[in-house]
Amino acid sequence: MNEPIGIDVPYATLSDETLERLIAEFVTRDGTDYGDVERSPADKIADVRRQLARGEAKIVYDPESETANIVAAHPR
Repeated sequence: MNEPIGIDVPYATLSDETLERLIAEFVTRDGTDYGDVERSPADKIADVRRQLARGEAKIVYDPESETANIVAAHPR
């Protein structure tokens, strides 16, 4: 079985509208848990933007499924 191949997509190359939609979809997925304190979608989106800017998260595009996802970035 082949491991899926993902292509890193620098978040700054996306239009602001595209990035906003991608992050919004990510933070509103079923099963997303942010702990005991309820937070607004706008706060969650702002947190993910900061994580992308700091390099703590990254966007990965899967050409096989033609989908993009936000994942934790692991230092090399």
